[in-house]
Amino acid sequence: MPLIVSLPLTLAPLLIYNIVAFGLIGSFGGDPWFAPVLTVEMVSGARFTLVVGDMMIAAALVLLFIEMLKATRTGVVALGDHILSVLVFVAYLVEFLTVRQAATSVFFLLMTIALIDVVAGFSITIAGARRDVSFSSGERL
Repeated sequence: MPLIVSLPLTLAPLLIYNIVAFGLIGSFGGDPWFAPVLTVEMVSGARFTLVVGDMMIAAALVLLFIEMLKATRTGVVALGDHILSVLVFVAYLVEFLTVRQAATSVFFLLMTIALIDVVAGFSITIAGARRDVSFSSGERL
């Protein structure tokens, strides 16, 4: 199976965050994570505003869901996926602790999503592997 399939999808928000935070696609005035993307007047009269940071978190949650589906696989491929997920989480953690631009609530939540990917991935794989175990003695556990 190609390596690209094994790459954790939580890597994408990390790359996009860095592209935006370091101004590689242009400079934003002020904090780029609070830039409004969409404002809707609600029936209640309230105004709902979606900002860039909210969109990043929502996209990362969708990717986390896909990662959870990938975690149901077992075998050598799953082990490689888990190792890569741990490495992505470590990259988030190191960047959060050492890079000034990563000291935001958006980055912290993205890092938390990567941690959930790691923990849930291992948990789902272990639970699935337990169901796959069979005993030949005829006894049922």
